[in-house]
Amino acid sequence: MLTILALASVILLGIVPQQSEGIVIYTGWERHALVGSDIRLSCSFFSWRWTSDDVTFSWSYRSDGARDAISIFHYTGGAPYVDNKGPFRDRLEFVGNPGRRDGSILLKNLDYGDNGTFTCDAKNPPDIVGRASSVRLLVFEKVPIQAGVITGSIIGAVLGLLLLIVVIYYFMRFLVARRVFNLSVSDGHLSPPPL
Repeated sequence: MLTILALASVILLGIVPQQSEGIVIYTGWERHALVGSDIRLSCSFFSWRWTSDDVTFSWSYRSDGARDAISIFHYTGGAPYVDNKGPFRDRLEFVGNPGRRDGSILLKNLDYGDNGTFTCDAKNPPDIVGRASSVRLLVFEKVPIQAGVITGSIIGAVLGLLLLIVVIYYFMRFLVARRVFNLSVSDGHLSPPPL
């Protein structure tokens, strides 16, 4: 009886279609770049399935102050399709490797008007359920110094100053001990003087 149940469950499991599982998409959080430079916007995904031949990547862009996003790039069927009418025509290049779950794009010759939010969506059939991921691009004339750099500099300066004080303290103790020893030797005593 147990053998019949095991055989029936194997047959039933083989007949039931596989369900899609979730896909997790990763991009950076925020990127900074200089006017006139190029920047790579990375997009990758995690899926429990092998990378499908039908993998797709889609990028959209919403400029600062805009309500709606526009499609700027799509990869499907093994071929990239770049928007040839929008703000990134002739300035966007697909640099990803779909076989390695990489749907990155390269934006060239950045301008202030490129500030905004870029959203990547990926599908790896049958894994098609997942939330798109967004990265914010900020274009500057000069890249600003971030708070972490300033904080790290201050902490480094304070630690350096403390180290210098400790070195001076021990050097002074050494000099005083040496002088006391020299005085006691010159007096003919080998023992330190009384306190």
